[in-house]
Amino acid sequence: MKIILTQLIDDFYERNLPPLTIRNKKTVQIPGKANVVIGMRRTGKTFFCYQKMQELIAGGIPITDMLYLNFEDDRLLGFTVHDFQTILDIYYSNQDRGTKSYFFFDEIQVIDQWEIFIRRLLDTENVQIYLTGSSSKLLSTEIASSLRGRSLTTEIFPFSFQEFLKYHKLFDKPPTKFGFQTISVLRKAIRDYFEIGGFPEVQGLERELRIEILQGYIDSVLLKDVIERHKVSNVTALKYLVRHLMNSPCCKFSVNKFYNSLKTMSVKCTKNSLYEYLDHLIDAYLFYRVPIHSRSEKARMLNPAKIYTIDTGLLNAISYRNSANNGFLLENIVFMQLRRNGYIVEYVNTKDGYETDFFARHKISNEIKLIQVCWQMSDEKTFKRELRGLQTTMQELSITSGTIVTWDDEAILEDNIMVVAIWKWLLTDVMHSRSHAPAW
Repeated sequence: MKIILTQLIDDFYERNLPPLTIRNKKTVQIPGKANVVIGMRRTGKTFFCYQKMQELIAGGIPITDMLYLNFEDDRLLGFTVHDFQTILDIYYSNQDRGTKSYFFFDEIQVIDQWEIFIRRLLDTENVQIYLTGSSSKLLSTEIASSLRGRSLTTEIFPFSFQEFLKYHKLFDKPPTKFGFQTISVLRKAIRDYFEIGGFPEVQGLERELRIEILQGYIDSVLLKDVIERHKVSNVTALKYLVRHLMNSPCCKFSVNKFYNSLKTMSVKCTKNSLYEYLDHLIDAYLFYRVPIHSRSEKARMLNPAKIYTIDTGLLNAISYRNSANNGFLLENIVFMQLRRNGYIVEYVNTKDGYETDFFARHKISNEIKLIQVCWQMSDEKTFKRELRGLQTTMQELSITSGTIVTWDDEAILEDNIMVVAIWKWLLTDVMHSRSHAPAW
């Protein structure tokens, strides 16, 4: 094992770091704490670590002060917790222990009792540690228990719209002026983002290949992060659940109603199993649950949550898209932007029966946003309903401003309500939120 580890470490020093798109995420280094990078499969966790390495090099840290190992490398089959010491012996044979080092361990969760080694490293060596892992075995709740408060977590999502623009070399930074040419480019880009989504690997691929790869992502999550991890035997019910959620994006989901639907199709499954399956899918970052805004825990439990999907590209790869779904996909993009920027999101039902899509509170600054999503203002009946819902919520919650996000309409309305196009909101919102966003 010593010969293999020496070869892997030497290989890391000799090869160039791959080109990458800089992600809008930052990590904070705190002595005695490991940085853990988590997220759904294929969102770019490993490349985020490469980004951190590039930042360190740009700051004057030599590559020899870093160590990178991927524990899913087939050459490390047979590696056990006892071999971790060999890594240190090899590395420190050429390195001064007084110099701070930076260790990057990819997919470390495949090694049993890895957390014992990491805690020892944090306690005994002058190191900053970065860990990544598939969500099937390395979830935030498990990190908290395994490292006992010794970690900071960074979530990685598919590309934001700004990162999408940067990847396709359209805008390196969000534009601050919106002339005709800029607007034209952004309108084309948001249509592509709406269709393709933000998973890095599928950017630039032909439609058929993109859909095949994205469908493979879902199959991988189901197999590795749910079925194998949680030993799910009722695969039929699980797949029906995923299909239902994908075909009903941004909608309220009732386990009881879905359970009854399965019964009519003669699919056997208990309600408790369905609750568990939904929790597993959320743990794997495929779906997100948005509860009703209420101070009453009973109300939160009795009212169904709305379910959102991590990426519109996945939705388009699984479900047939038509114009009736456009508003839901737009709403999904708005939700993911809020989630990406560190907001705790709920939906609102007023006493008069009106609904507002998002009551969003930033978990660091406590900034409140009220946001309604409406495809276009020209659909007068729908727009009046959405506007009335937002106005009623503002009055009931004593909030002085609100936003309606549309596909391409903009206006300033009475009651301090702003109508903004999605391509502008996604860029101006990120600039406004950056000072509030959590560093980890």
